[in-house]
Amino acid sequence: MMAGRVIAAHGRHYQVELDDGQLRQCYTRGKKTGICVGDYVDIEPQGQDEGRIERVHERRNLLYRSDEMRAKQFAANVDQLLIVVAVEPLFSEDLTGRALAGAFSADITPVIILNKCDLAESLPRARALLSDMNALGVRIIETSTLQPQALRDSLLPLLANKTSLLLGQSGMGKSSILNILVPEARADTQEHSIALGTGKHTTTSSRLYHLPGADGDLIDSPGFQAFGLKHLGQTEVEQGFPEFAHTARIADSIIARTGTNPVVGCWQPKNRG
Repeated sequence: MMAGRVIAAHGRHYQVELDDGQLRQCYTRGKKTGICVGDYVDIEPQGQDEGRIERVHERRNLLYRSDEMRAKQFAANVDQLLIVVAVEPLFSEDLTGRALAGAFSADITPVIILNKCDLAESLPRARALLSDMNALGVRIIETSTLQPQALRDSLLPLLANKTSLLLGQSGMGKSSILNILVPEARADTQEHSIALGTGKHTTTSSRLYHLPGADGDLIDSPGFQAFGLKHLGQTEVEQGFPEFAHTARIADSIIARTGTNPVVGCWQPKNRG
């Protein structure tokens, strides 16, 4: 048996990086596996560069979304979630809040990356939309891909010695940020997209990259347009995101502006009289 970590997943096929750095294309015995990027596994070698996954180690955490029909896994064993939003186009407060709730409930530290800050005229509006989340103590880092060195200087210290998951709605500039931090990702994305017949920089599945010159890993994930939290009840959300249960002014402010609680959209804060 050999130990490693899943760095890419495509259906029932997984790319596993072994502890010695060797890469093997692996598969499982059954159809439904639930294995995802970030999982630590034991494999039985098959031939020169393949293997069969025999065991998945216990996870420290798992970030996923769910609705009435199905669940979608993002990654396992993650230290922090980087939620990419942009000055333009306008991002969804609802989706951002839901991603925050998912992160807190999974014991993952969330960080919001406000991208395209070179668009100075629209920057105050974006900052205002994030003010409630900033008031809750969520760290917000402002970036622009037009200043790649400044972007690296801002983000690389945050990513050192951690496994970070990069998540964002389509159009927020997530792929551009990834390609600045991990230049090799550009070629990987192009190759994968050509094979699948998708756009040049379309991310279709999660993949783990090692940060060059830093002891850290960055997991890129597909852009998302929904973040269901069907798997979380009110109590779990309150435990994972306690500020929304106990900070009346902030929670009520968000609800008054949007008409629903942007974190879950299905419950209201406790009645505090």
